[in-house]
Amino acid sequence: MNAHNVTLSLGSGEARVDILKGINLEVRQGETVALLGPSGSGKSSLMAVLAGLERASGGTIETGGQDFGTLDEDGLAKARRGRIGIILQAFHLLPTMTALENVAVPLELAGLEDPFGRAAAELERVGLAGRTGHYPVQLSGGEQQRVAIARALAPRPEILFADEPTGNLDAKTGAQIMDLLFARQAATGATLFIITHDAGLAARCARVVEMQDGAILSDTSAASR
Repeated sequence: MNAHNVTLSLGSGEARVDILKGINLEVRQGETVALLGPSGSGKSSLMAVLAGLERASGGTIETGGQDFGTLDEDGLAKARRGRIGIILQAFHLLPTMTALENVAVPLELAGLEDPFGRAAAELERVGLAGRTGHYPVQLSGGEQQRVAIARALAPRPEILFADEPTGNLDAKTGAQIMDLLFARQAATGATLFIITHDAGLAARCARVVEMQDGAILSDTSAASR
């Protein structure tokens, strides 16, 4: 995943707001990277641009072997499918679907083989083998985030983005979810890109990128910390 001189601006003229200001970032396959910074520093905007959810105003982005700048909206959606997994602070589970269906239906829509078998196996890996038939309202916050992790990882994405994945959880449950997330990343070999304001969580990653006011302030590896 590579970003070169990436900018993101909203509005025009006097109303223009520069959100990202010349971002240069290279992330190697299989790395664990924390994006650290205060609210409003541009962390979530950078994730959205890198994941193809938002189109950059300038610069170039290559994610999963695709040049996002050359793709239209349909092309971006196809580039994300199966290659990029996203876990958000809000779990975004469909309330009318069971845990199994929440994981399986995206696989089915993507045309992957045996979607329900794959979904059941991934839910078992995150410790929810006995909860597959439960609806989100019947699950705790931690269990809902486990479903979200299973949904993101079931297609075996090359890159996994997690934006404040423990923000809606208590400290104990949040720690368990992060242990699970790092374990599943290690098992699948996916690149893990975590957006957080928690320095302790960031320290668990091999690399920490700090942002401030839309720019990268520092980029350090575990070996140099």
